[in-house]
Amino acid sequence: IMRRPAHPYSVNRPVYSEDSFSEEHQNICRKHKTLQDHVKVYLRCDATRVKRVACSLLPIIQWVRLYNVKKWLVGDLVSGVSTGLVSVLQGLAYCLLASLPPWYGLYTAFFPVIIYFFLGTSRHISVGAFPVLSLMVGSVVTRLVPDEGPIANITGFEGLTKDEQRVMVAASVTFLMGIIQLAFGLVQAGFIVTYLSDVLISGYTTAAAIHILVSQLKFVLGLNIKNYTGPLALIYTLEEIFAQIENSNIASLVMSAIIIVVVFIVKELNERFKAKLPVPLPIEVAITVIACGVSYACKFVEKYDVDVVGKIPVGYEPPMAPSVEIFKLTVMDAFPMAIVAFAVAYSVAKVYAIKHEYTIDGNQELIAFGVSNIFGATFRSFAASTALSRTAVQESTGGKTQVAGLLSAIIVMIVTISIGFLLEPLPKAVLGAIVIINLKGMLMQMRVVGFLWKKDRPDCVTCKEARRLYDIHIMVLYNHVTCHITISSACGAFSSPRCSLLANISGTDIYRDCKDYRNIFAPSGVKIFRISTPIYFANVEFFRNKLNEYLGFNPLRVLRKRNKALQKIKKLLKSGELQITEKGLLYMTSNSNEDSDDEGNTEDLDQPSDYKDLPLQVNWNAELPANMRVPKVDVHSVILDFAAVSFLDISAIKGLKSALKELIRVEVDVYIVACDRYVLEKLHSCSFFDDEIKTSMFFLSLHDAMLHVMENHPIILEYNTLNEKVSCVSPARLYGFSVTHTVFILEQTDVDMEETNI
Repeated sequence: IMRRPAHPYSVNRPVYSEDSFSEEHQNICRKHKTLQDHVKVYLRCDATRVKRVACSLLPIIQWVRLYNVKKWLVGDLVSGVSTGLVSVLQGLAYCLLASLPPWYGLYTAFFPVIIYFFLGTSRHISVGAFPVLSLMVGSVVTRLVPDEGPIANITGFEGLTKDEQRVMVAASVTFLMGIIQLAFGLVQAGFIVTYLSDVLISGYTTAAAIHILVSQLKFVLGLNIKNYTGPLALIYTLEEIFAQIENSNIASLVMSAIIIVVVFIVKELNERFKAKLPVPLPIEVAITVIACGVSYACKFVEKYDVDVVGKIPVGYEPPMAPSVEIFKLTVMDAFPMAIVAFAVAYSVAKVYAIKHEYTIDGNQELIAFGVSNIFGATFRSFAASTALSRTAVQESTGGKTQVAGLLSAIIVMIVTISIGFLLEPLPKAVLGAIVIINLKGMLMQMRVVGFLWKKDRPDCVTCKEARRLYDIHIMVLYNHVTCHITISSACGAFSSPRCSLLANISGTDIYRDCKDYRNIFAPSGVKIFRISTPIYFANVEFFRNKLNEYLGFNPLRVLRKRNKALQKIKKLLKSGELQITEKGLLYMTSNSNEDSDDEGNTEDLDQPSDYKDLPLQVNWNAELPANMRVPKVDVHSVILDFAAVSFLDISAIKGLKSALKELIRVEVDVYIVACDRYVLEKLHSCSFFDDEIKTSMFFLSLHDAMLHVMENHPIILEYNTLNEKVSCVSPARLYGFSVTHTVFILEQTDVDMEETNI
């Protein structure tokens, strides 16, 4: 038995060829800018442009004028001290990964931070050592200056100790890495990070975590194992560890095991009760202080032969010039280091920029990190990026701007020039244990492999290949990492997506770019968005940004503003400062006129608006009480034309799902039309649908979706000023087809309307 469709329609229009359609409907000839036009705009110079360029190159000019001393200074002070202590500890620990004396990690936690304070656009990231980057530096260092065997034939090595030679290699490759980042920034190549998929970065960092874990076992076990380089180095390292495991230092092993367990438990408690804790418990700092005290009091070096940090020189060493000879030997290493450092820093910065509702500039970030690494390398620091754990400390302890970063650098400087001797009895096993426990996040990324294998095998292959290629000691050449990143970026750059807003050609069921035709119908509150390319990791952010641009608002920002307003309304209602009358909300007291700067739990602000305890429905487009400001949304429906979308990868599905949920949560109906059957099946297999995103939002054609929208949101085209008579034109008549069995209910508060059958 076949069911009759609920709302059948028929189309009545001529049969069009492209030529006949162009003759009947006038096409607007748009002038596209030539290369010469773009060059003229780029080279134009006036006072406004000079000011904009200056603010762009020195972002501090913009935010320092808006610095709220009363509200932000205390938070930045607390954050700066907390982050500074963590930076000291992580600088010492990650320096071991770079195969350098530990105190050079303090240089990396100081010099790059100073430059980033002036040039960076992120207000929250903590600049300094990053474990993956430290490992990459260590690979270069041990290749040119191995523990055993001949060192590289470099003129500048004459008369230097092995440690000094290694510092020269690390500083030189960092200097070259900074030059590459600066060059990318000057040519506006910040877009390159979009061609590194989440899966690629995940596989890359997971493989690095495995190498870091193995490299720290010698400190945890207290073994004297040389650093291997070249093919199968990871296997050789494990082989020697198992061969010498009977000689493990029991004191180092027991101490490391206790620290790993304690730090793990406290970190889990911090994560579980983060909403209730004012600041995370600084367990790493506390455990380091205790370990130093116990090591000194119990004389671990003399009694148990424990390897400790040892003598830390007071003050800073004079600047040094990089070696051009090392440049020639490490140029293929510096390139992936520059890309990975920027990709990680940009990803972390973007998370906090979205959370705190400000923007970051990818090109300026490249310039900032380029200059930071060049300056730092001059003073013997090694490659700097950021670490998620350290950045989380800086943000969660109240940091509002890079003033917190500057204060953390001052704390590191104080340790370097005055109290560094207190860290001399610190066992290296403690540093190794802290490095290992901080790898948890990167190692847990391996769980995605099983999911990808079930849902999207091409992405899973990419992930495995990224890890396999990153295993620089197992692969024949370390340069394969460079090739892999280059190939991945090139593959992502094959297509340049084109997005457009569509409108209906009046009297037809045909839709065209609204910029190309005059005789079009675009009902208010409806946006028809088309992307003419497959969506994948490289362009999903472009898709989301372009959609927000055409909509005229950022749905996530609107949602957060609404939820903050709801929290305030509930609070004022509970305290009696707001009362509900027949006309709505009334503001009762004058004490609550100031907007609260407390954002609360940002994760809660991203959730659907909770009207459960609110005795009325809020009209977000009306004026709100208590000086609350929420962006108005004049769009009620968004139609996404997926006719040209033949492929979606895992990253695109995640990005699309996030974008749709943001729109749905701000009460915007979303419809997807002309979706390929393969794409729809993939969405089902990848758990795309849930309580918010339902299959009912998919329509066979754009015209079907538009009819559905017009049924739910009928339009009143004209009525007279005396409200004596209201005339309505059916949307169906505008479209040149007839609709049967359709009832439109027109709601008008000050006009007596009846149900109208069309």
